[in-house]
Amino acid sequence: MIKQSILPFKLKMTEELITSRSGLAIYAEFLRVIGIKRLIEALMPAAGSNRGYSAWGFIEPLMLMLYGGGRHIEDVREIEQDKALRRLVGISRMPSSSTFGDWLRRMALVGIRVVKRVNSWIVQQRLLRDERKGYTLWVDSTLIEAQKREAQMTYRGFKRYHPLLAGLKEMPLLIHWQFRGGSASAGSEAVEFLKQSLKVMPEGKVIKHLSSDSAFYQADVINFCRDTTISFTIVADQDSAVKQAIKAIAERNWQLLRDRKGVMSDREVAETVHCMNKTNIAFRLVVIRWQNPQRDLFEPEPYCYHAIATDLEIDAREVVWEYNSRAQVENYIKELKGGFGMQQMPSGDFKANALWFALGVLVYNTSILQKLYLMPKEWHKKTIHTIRWALIETAGKLVKHGRSLILKLAAAEEKFLLYERMRYRCLEFS
Repeated sequence: MIKQSILPFKLKMTEELITSRSGLAIYAEFLRVIGIKRLIEALMPAAGSNRGYSAWGFIEPLMLMLYGGGRHIEDVREIEQDKALRRLVGISRMPSSSTFGDWLRRMALVGIRVVKRVNSWIVQQRLLRDERKGYTLWVDSTLIEAQKREAQMTYRGFKRYHPLLAGLKEMPLLIHWQFRGGSASAGSEAVEFLKQSLKVMPEGKVIKHLSSDSAFYQADVINFCRDTTISFTIVADQDSAVKQAIKAIAERNWQLLRDRKGVMSDREVAETVHCMNKTNIAFRLVVIRWQNPQRDLFEPEPYCYHAIATDLEIDAREVVWEYNSRAQVENYIKELKGGFGMQQMPSGDFKANALWFALGVLVYNTSILQKLYLMPKEWHKKTIHTIRWALIETAGKLVKHGRSLILKLAAAEEKFLLYERMRYRCLEFS
């Protein structure tokens, strides 16, 4: 007899309503509790006919798919084929995957505006529940690889999109973004980007500090910060004026740089005063230097330099520590791209990709809020990959008992109690 398999089990189909993603039902419930469905239905155009799909009929499956780990439009078929999940969340019918792509292209312009408005609203509601009054704004950009016809060539020589994002230091939320082509730079749009970011803040909450890379090293940005009493730490472009200012620092002014814990590094720090042609006033230039590892006859400069423009009235080392904390925003972006499928874009249409990215930001932010509102404190710093593995991807059997639906979880008691606690908090929140 020929051996059919290695392990002693057989495969059979079942007609029972079973889902392998029970956690998506809790996420769908949370989206309703915080008002996402209500806002989308109120702000997006209605379906063209009684047989058409509403905007929520497109957006909800896409959000569930991205939250559940999907990466491409075709992955929405997993939601379509999960009859138990659809029954739990009330999705009676779904568009085809090709129809999703058509909808993204057709509704891109109005969709982007609505999703940004919804995102601003949920961020505001969260900040109003926070006891803090002032926040630090972290601004950074990222590159998204794309082989699409409308993607632009980047400075690295390949096609990518280049979105700009603004997040908060005190809470891992992305409050504003701009989806851009690969060759885009902040340029004259930097001040407008800051203004739009400030508009998201609810009454009584303010941005007290801006931290950014050299894209925002502009006289207009520094003047805007001064006019709005926002302090700043911005990496300075090492143009000829900055290089001259660094060279003018006396050798005796350099001191060894320690981290916050007092551990010595291989770097030194010093400071000087600098002024750009169009800035209203001079500002501090905190400079870090370290030995040039590639020094030779063709590169005689003994040091490498990194300069930070700031108006903070604190020790130069504290300026460095403050700026270095900005690296945390890269973890936000890493979670957005790697955790929620924003590493690639699905379409050849720029505006459709911009709407896809906007939905990705909305899923990212709602996932943060779900952790903060529904989950125990020890879950707040877990990544979406861990949450999927430990919580979302839980098998459940859907049973109808009278007029009630019962989801029987194949889970340990600890996980079952966590599900109950999350649903109870949803009810409290509503």
